[in-house]
Amino acid sequence: MIPFNKPFLTGNETDYIRLAVESGKISGDGDYTKKCHLFFEQKFGFKKALLTTSCTDALEMAAILIDIEPGDEVIVPSYTFVSTVNAFVLRGAKIIFADSEQTNPNLDATKIEALITSKTKAIVPVHYAGVACDMDKIMEIAEKYDLFVIEDAAQAIDSYYKGRPLGGIGHMAAFSFHETKNIISGEGGMLVINDDRFVNRAEIIREKGTNRSAFFRGDVDKYGWVDIGSSFLPSEIIAAFLYAQIENLDDIQVKRKHIWNHYYQGLVEQANSGSFGLPVIPKYAFNNAHMFYLVCNTLQQRTDLIQHLRNDGIYAVFHYLSLHKSSYYAAKHGTRDLPQTDNFANLLLRLPFYYELTDDQLNQVIQSVNSFYK
Repeated sequence: MIPFNKPFLTGNETDYIRLAVESGKISGDGDYTKKCHLFFEQKFGFKKALLTTSCTDALEMAAILIDIEPGDEVIVPSYTFVSTVNAFVLRGAKIIFADSEQTNPNLDATKIEALITSKTKAIVPVHYAGVACDMDKIMEIAEKYDLFVIEDAAQAIDSYYKGRPLGGIGHMAAFSFHETKNIISGEGGMLVINDDRFVNRAEIIREKGTNRSAFFRGDVDKYGWVDIGSSFLPSEIIAAFLYAQIENLDDIQVKRKHIWNHYYQGLVEQANSGSFGLPVIPKYAFNNAHMFYLVCNTLQQRTDLIQHLRNDGIYAVFHYLSLHKSSYYAAKHGTRDLPQTDNFANLLLRLPFYYELTDDQLNQVIQSVNSFYK
């Protein structure tokens, strides 16, 4: 089988983990955590970067930081992973689902303003496949209505909007280093804070509601319980693994872009015949080669294509289901139709994508897809 995903090791992960263990400190916020923070702040210009145990935790921290309370409304795309909304539901928020764009799964920024009420507190754009949402439009709306913007940049490391790094535009952003992402630590994430108002409190929330980080810096002579919080920081084991990955970010990105372009060039002729759709990258966005997907013409076609690929030893998968139709939230959403979301939920198919895919394997996938349609 050609698997859907295979975690890539750069070579230094286990060495750095061993060094972390030998240092005598394997709990959070050690040397490797600090190195990771510094890397992201310097390379992408993020005001403050804080590693977390997952992107989910980073989103939950953001929800606490903007003081989400029962009755608040948060505008979120329906075509996303459940963590995007769970973080706010846990605080009592009502989720107002937005539809996707017609040409890509990102939320349609032109539909946001009609969803805003006096209870709206935040907008959470998800940069699907690492491709930017229309952030100028989103930030303009947020400023007009005094709303917070939390970028779900789980898939968007080293991706850009009009030259600006994703995750560095909203008030805050959440990244993922899950094993399916461009750079990984197995599980792991990061909260980025771009608004000075949230920097100090973010450290406190991340440290179980204590000012422990300030104590270790010498800012206070003792630390105690000063706010709500939880244990959001990862161990040095995770940070050491991640640091080996970020040292090789440029090399990883070059290879992933090669894979993406190879797929596109091998499938574009068949796509132009009307067999399926290919990813659309808006002019304002950048392609960080997080994934490659097809948009089939019918649900049955997608089902048959998945089986055809598996018969050829290739593991391809569909992606998100429409959250507004989920068993948990359907009754809360109401009857408002989100046709583009349902379109991607029914038709999008992800092809195998990982660093070690060879050109021969890519050609095998391309040939299998093309043979299905021919």
